[in-house]
Amino acid sequence: MKRLPAHLALALLVGALLLGAVWLLAPKPAGAPALCAAAYTPIYAIQGSGSATPLAGQIVTTQGVVIGDFQGLSPALGGFYLQDLAGDDDPLTSNGIFIFNRGRTAVSLGSVVRVTGRAEEFQDQTQIGSVTAIIDCDITATVEPVDVTLPFPEDEGGVSYLERFEGMLVRLPQALLVTEHFQLGRFGQVVLSSGDRLYQPTQVTTPGPAALALQAKNNRNRIIIDDHLNNQNPDPILFGRGGQPLSAGNTLRGGDSVTGMVGVMTYTWAGHAASGNAFRVRPVGALGGGVPDFQPSNPRPSTPEPVGGSVRVASFNLQNYFNTFGPGNCTAGVGGEPVDCRGAANDLELERQAAKIVAAIVGLDADVIGLQELENDGYGPESAIADLVDRLNAATAPGTYAAIDVDAATGQLNALGHDAIKVGFIYRPATVRPVGRTAVLNTGAFGLFTTQEGVRQRNRPALAQSFEENASGAQFTAVVNHLKSKATSCEGNISPVSPDPDLGDGQGNCNLTRTAAAQELVAWLEMGPTGTGDPDVLIIGDLNAYAREDPITALTEAGYSNLLRAQAYTFAFSGQWGSLDYALTSPTLTPQVAGATSWRINADEPSVLSYSTRFKSASQLASLYAPDPYRSSDHDPVLVGLALSSGH
Repeated sequence: MKRLPAHLALALLVGALLLGAVWLLAPKPAGAPALCAAAYTPIYAIQGSGSATPLAGQIVTTQGVVIGDFQGLSPALGGFYLQDLAGDDDPLTSNGIFIFNRGRTAVSLGSVVRVTGRAEEFQDQTQIGSVTAIIDCDITATVEPVDVTLPFPEDEGGVSYLERFEGMLVRLPQALLVTEHFQLGRFGQVVLSSGDRLYQPTQVTTPGPAALALQAKNNRNRIIIDDHLNNQNPDPILFGRGGQPLSAGNTLRGGDSVTGMVGVMTYTWAGHAASGNAFRVRPVGALGGGVPDFQPSNPRPSTPEPVGGSVRVASFNLQNYFNTFGPGNCTAGVGGEPVDCRGAANDLELERQAAKIVAAIVGLDADVIGLQELENDGYGPESAIADLVDRLNAATAPGTYAAIDVDAATGQLNALGHDAIKVGFIYRPATVRPVGRTAVLNTGAFGLFTTQEGVRQRNRPALAQSFEENASGAQFTAVVNHLKSKATSCEGNISPVSPDPDLGDGQGNCNLTRTAAAQELVAWLEMGPTGTGDPDVLIIGDLNAYAREDPITALTEAGYSNLLRAQAYTFAFSGQWGSLDYALTSPTLTPQVAGATSWRINADEPSVLSYSTRFKSASQLASLYAPDPYRSSDHDPVLVGLALSSGH
């Protein structure tokens, strides 16, 4: 560290360069408290070189520059951050500290103040509490923030490397990308990464050691950016594009960027266990900070990328399209056991949800759409699938869309299982017509599982339907699927796959259950379940497995081609991105594929922009909603263009 000489007129230690930080003090005005010239315990001595203060419980007096003002009663943080005037030669010691004073003291950003209180740890952040004196030294200072770059060095502790900057003014000099905004609406926070958004390890590499190594690297390449409060459901939500609050018209998408952000490196929670203690940069309320200027690096796509072809097939997870409301008011199939309804909680939410989903489906301009997460309530005029078709036809023209009534076609009530949700097909009769048998795979891995909690559906039954293009007479078979999610454990399964725990290889819960389904699906399709004899097969749906995981490998090793590129994504979870939604073609259909894409209207958008009215103020009900396709679901739809040959 190179020290600057003390300013003789100030009788204070001035200026220092520590890890890139420099302080420039203004002249001390006459009448400033003489106490500020007395000796004090430097902040770095209170912080120490470890994770906790070596002076815990001791009464200390220290002095520094106010670099972050977060005073006030809850939900404010309840104090301010000071940064030392000089620093030391130890790169492991932080020069910043939190002053917890509960209420509000007349301090200003850039002011030099002296504080007396007790050195302590609160939720693993070093602070001075039980404050007995705060003295304004009548001196102002500017602080050059320390540059902190991502990813954090593995050989210096990874994420714990940030301990040396706790409580200090920092700058993030890189162009960082939004990799998570799941908690933006609830806590006003986002997660940034460098280089690219973070991918689920098993999206891009093999399960096991390679995936675990990539996960460790991802963990070192993320930092939380939080607002200045610890409240839930903030209004306004400060982090939108261009330094303006979030709204339906001013989104903040995954992949949007920000460069050179300045803020205080805190180790705090967001006020709730759902967003616990972590290193967070807080730019709002920081010296030289403010609301970040996020740039629209990932523009909203108004239409899907062109896929060509004369027949377009889509897959779309609707994120629980139910037109029945309330706990216990739905059933697991017609006449099935009572289950809690999902999705919209009331008529208002359904209207908002339906408007978005209709906009998305119409925008896909697909002739066949495989749906997931439909309410499993049959096919009558009041059913969810009938309600959706009615709304689509009202938005386009009567008869534009029709649905496959699977129960009627198979002669089996609840052919698609006994879960709260099911898959389904809708199509446009002007372009295609269903041919052959409507076939359902609802046995084996697609059947009911006996668990310690009772009989349960794991993988939803698969639905196969052959279609003929009206113009050419060419046929193909589409198969829509929704495999077991990773969200809950299959460890309690007794049959037919047991046990099936998370093996810790990156594939999550129930991998064997999904893999068995993929293998059985291949064998079933080899038998030509629709009876048309046409070998052209398109597997679509939410397979709940990333691209390098066993279920997808089982399909590709059987000859099916994954039409989405390796770094595709249709879903985000915990700030990591990957494809759960697929289109895979049989060897005979692959040459007839004109194009394939995912329409990135959902995963990139903050969940707070969805139809939900919960936890929103009256003004937010309007400002955070638009009847457009953006955030119509949590999954992006997949779209395939087929140039069918009648010779197949």
